[in-house]
Amino acid sequence: MSSPLRSDRRLVTPRTTLLVTGFEAFDGHAINVSWEVARTLQRRAATVFPEVRMVAAKIPCRFGECIDEVVRLIREVHPDLVICLGQAEGRSQITVERVALNVRDARIADNRGQRPTEEAVIPGGPYAYPSRLPVAELVAQLRADGHQVAASYTAGTFVCNDLFYGLMHHLERTPIAGGFIHLPILPEQQRSDEQRSTDREDAPRTIHSVSPAMALSLQVGAIDALITLTLRLTGQTTPHTTP
Repeated sequence: MSSPLRSDRRLVTPRTTLLVTGFEAFDGHAINVSWEVARTLQRRAATVFPEVRMVAAKIPCRFGECIDEVVRLIREVHPDLVICLGQAEGRSQITVERVALNVRDARIADNRGQRPTEEAVIPGGPYAYPSRLPVAELVAQLRADGHQVAASYTAGTFVCNDLFYGLMHHLERTPIAGGFIHLPILPEQQRSDEQRSTDREDAPRTIHSVSPAMALSLQVGAIDALITLTLRLTGQTTPHTTP
């Protein structure tokens, strides 16, 4: 799949630093698609984004700790752009999240055994933060280029939303762009309804059903294009004056 955005890669300034995060495995899975995509992007970065300093990091699937880790990384890496990735078993498309909620309401336990109910992510914080990514423009262009991408109005109330809200709260008084993107599981992660945790509202509910999945190459290609477009739309590119 070709994309007109690929020509823009020469425009990114050498000062651009990108932090991409993915989660550790959770809920009985051996892997997490978000980390598989993040580490694949980093392995390819020198070739695909030669003028971008890309840092990929694995985030714990634990309430609170995920926020502490991304804040620590931001202070250490000093990124211009933060893209946090998460796994959404049951979704068939890559979904760019629009809003983070100040709510923890877990249907399953995190990797530390925590299962908060109706708690605030940050007590006293605003009820919601919008993404600092140009969601509408990203989705429109990526869909036009043939990628399976959609906007989402809910990041849930599990650890993905926890990280998203904590990230937006930290970035509020900074010029750093950032946001959260949910990914479908990989084909090798597919499992039957009987094998999934109970009380999962995001999965098909028939006894013989399996969650939709998307190949790693398609997901990496879409996030690759999303990063390129985000860098351009957020003004982190400069005109290339040499032939």
